[in-house]
Amino acid sequence: MARPEFIYVTYIETTPEKLWDALTKSEFTRQYWFDTEVRSDWKVGSSFALVMSGTTTDTGEILEADRPRRLSYTFKHEVNEEMRNEGPTKVVFTLEPWGSLVKLTVTHEGFAAGSKLLDGISKGWPAILSGLKSLLETGKAPTIPPAALGIEGFE
Repeated sequence: MARPEFIYVTYIETTPEKLWDALTKSEFTRQYWFDTEVRSDWKVGSSFALVMSGTTTDTGEILEADRPRRLSYTFKHEVNEEMRNEGPTKVVFTLEPWGSLVKLTVTHEGFAAGSKLLDGISKGWPAILSGLKSLLETGKAPTIPPAALGIEGFE
């Protein structure tokens, strides 16, 4: 039986290089990812961390970094005990140029049946990726209050 996964596809008017930078540099992520800093050197085998307001919320290891085409890492939530105990999952970003657009596919996989983390990221990723798209296309990301997502413990 297949394990549950989350897949999100969007088309962004930008270049693959600019999109890659927006995914991997804190100067961008802070603008669309709830003021989150990304910490990694983006080399295969290196550590990865998301830091929000001084708290490390998620960690992992870089599995693949093929700039500007594909990025993947393990993902382990660190704040909510129940989600932390679910263990690591995997996130894959695939960037495909289509003329003046880039097709971005985000796959987050490896969840256990009934995963609380899957429920949380299913609410979080659409808001994060909407902000990313707006930032790259207009220069401004919308301010989405974390409480609007309805994720327990993320107010």
